[in-house]
Amino acid sequence: MSDSSPTNQAELTVSELAASLKRTIETNYDHVVVRGELGRVTLAKSGHMYADLKDDKAVLNTIMWRGQVERLPFRPEEGLEVIATGRLSTYEGRSAYQLIASSMRPAGAGALMQLLEERKKKLAAEGLFDPKHKKPIPYMPRVIGVVTSPTGAVIRDILHRIRERFPVRVIVWPALVQGEQAAAQVTAGIRGFNAMTGADRPDVLIVARGGGSIEDLWPFNEEIVVRAAFDSEIPLISAVGHETDTTLIDYVSDRRAPTPTGAAEMAVPVRMELLLSTGESGERLKRALTRALARSRDKLAAARLPRPEMLLQPVRQRLDFASANLPKAALALTQKARLKLSRLQLSPAMLKSEIRQGRQRLRDVAVRARPALMRLLEKRNAALNTEAKMLETLSYQATLKRGYTIVRDTEGRLIRSADIASGTDQFKVSFADGDITAQPLGAEPSKPKPPPRKPGQQGSLF
Repeated sequence: MSDSSPTNQAELTVSELAASLKRTIETNYDHVVVRGELGRVTLAKSGHMYADLKDDKAVLNTIMWRGQVERLPFRPEEGLEVIATGRLSTYEGRSAYQLIASSMRPAGAGALMQLLEERKKKLAAEGLFDPKHKKPIPYMPRVIGVVTSPTGAVIRDILHRIRERFPVRVIVWPALVQGEQAAAQVTAGIRGFNAMTGADRPDVLIVARGGGSIEDLWPFNEEIVVRAAFDSEIPLISAVGHETDTTLIDYVSDRRAPTPTGAAEMAVPVRMELLLSTGESGERLKRALTRALARSRDKLAAARLPRPEMLLQPVRQRLDFASANLPKAALALTQKARLKLSRLQLSPAMLKSEIRQGRQRLRDVAVRARPALMRLLEKRNAALNTEAKMLETLSYQATLKRGYTIVRDTEGRLIRSADIASGTDQFKVSFADGDITAQPLGAEPSKPKPPPRKPGQQGSLF
């Protein structure tokens, strides 16, 4: 008898049962809204997001495709409470059900604010918000770089305000200012401007966008944006949102503007005001110079200095006296020189006498120099003989004459021990009267070509 009683129920394969379950779940749960905390969050290279949505009792596998991930106004992070909207489905390969999310938002502003405060404390602890890192904004920049959306009203307001105040060159780095890709594009804009060289490199940067909710402004709270602004070598002005909106980039930027228009006003001065100020300064300078010149004229008049011709009259008079006395003085000097020359009484006899005296002095010096030179040579020879005797006494040849020998290998290196000598095929022994070649006892005789024997050289010791 069979263990199982026959039934009329049709048998299902595992795949058929899994497909039936999939249709049932997708039909009954084609639109669900789930609230929970994000656990594991993984962004694949394809752009899809895989995450766990959990509470204290259950975990729901969640998938969001790339198109929906790119439209998220915030970056999903582990520990963030969210509300996900989508549909349930199954994955037959693992017998698991999962939520395919079409949208996701933080569970109220409180969750984002909590995340914002935690990130703010972390970055502040690293010193990113320290005022000592703030750089001054240049007073008259040549080029201004703006990182913002090229199609919004923000860039139009900035360009209009700059043209009104002080027209300079403006370079716009196009970037999304909302959504999942916004943080990466804003970061690329800041770092890209800093990497520029030459005349196109901006003197000041403006990062701007209009107002919005905390979710809309969230890209400017992302850590990569904050660190890029901190690392910027170019002074940076943040103009994100309205005056009441605050993002983390505001704390790390060198200046914070309440609005994008305010950022343009901080970046450039008012040209007309500069022209008026320059004109007024020029007029004040002219008036000051006029007053100073007038005071100098008054002081000069009050000093009652003599006229220039009066100062020159005594000098002219002395010059007249000197020119009148010059011929007489020149004649007197000439006569004095002639008299001195006549007293010398030069003659050939006197010159010959001087020559004879010079020759006699030269002979006397030569007679005295020869004995002095001989004495010097004798002294040097004696010193040389002394050094030679000392060298002979200290040389190794003298040691060899006393019965010692020097042992070297075939390459001329000294052998200082019997162990080294026994390990060589042959060696050379140096005596005072010549060298011989020897072999250690017990060594196999080698057959090298015998070197030519020097006169007086003996044969092998062994």
